[in-house]
Amino acid sequence: MAGNDNGAAAGAQTAEEKKRFRSEIEFPYTDLESAVEVAKTINVKAGSSCDVEELAAWMGQSATGGTFRTRIGAAKMFGLIEGAQGRVTLTPLGHDVLDNSGVAPGARVSAFLNVELFNAMYEQFKARTLPPPPAIERQVVELGVSPKQKDRARQTFMKSAQYAGFIDSATGRFVKPGIVQREESAPEKREEEKRRDGGNDGNEPPGLHPFVQGLLKELPKAGDVWPEEKRKLWLDTAASIFKMIYRDAPSTSDGMPWSGKE
Repeated sequence: MAGNDNGAAAGAQTAEEKKRFRSEIEFPYTDLESAVEVAKTINVKAGSSCDVEELAAWMGQSATGGTFRTRIGAAKMFGLIEGAQGRVTLTPLGHDVLDNSGVAPGARVSAFLNVELFNAMYEQFKARTLPPPPAIERQVVELGVSPKQKDRARQTFMKSAQYAGFIDSATGRFVKPGIVQREESAPEKREEEKRRDGGNDGNEPPGLHPFVQGLLKELPKAGDVWPEEKRKLWLDTAASIFKMIYRDAPSTSDGMPWSGKE
């Protein structure tokens, strides 16, 4: 009977030990840069999606090997890929992190914060200088990382933070990097400028009243024939438009137009 009790106690202790060595918060076993390389391989070789076995071959690894599975798991945790039925596919974030138009830095920030542990560390230390490695390891254990895995968690956290730009080079503080917005394309800029200028196509100075713009468009080119009667009509029309859209200067007490000077 005593032997059974000892066996039960041993079994309970083993279960407790296993629990101690299992992390209760998610973190990748490889860093963000390594995960981006996975996304890049998919993009270069297949565009957006490929079989797991193909990806492993392109990376020179075994599809059932621990190293390959670790890198795939990290890329999924960062939100760069998703997998189903033996295939892996780039997510929109996975495409953005490879974009050369200025989107990639912001995508790296999002990928870093997708990791539960890294996001918790950001909330804990944002705008502060990160503590020494032993203190970081104590913190990740408090957040739920197994003591047995604290060193690995610290390393992937620090490497990923550096790669995503969270460590300010000037102050050493742990801060979210500023992200430059995507530049508008030239056609978009021209359309915006056109709207601001009242819709003119660039041939008239900006800020002109639409009636004046229309009036200017009626002017013939220099050297063209312009009969005197039509010139008079244009000038009369201009006078009417100017009277409608502009104000006269207020008169002074002596009836003279006010000059605007004291």
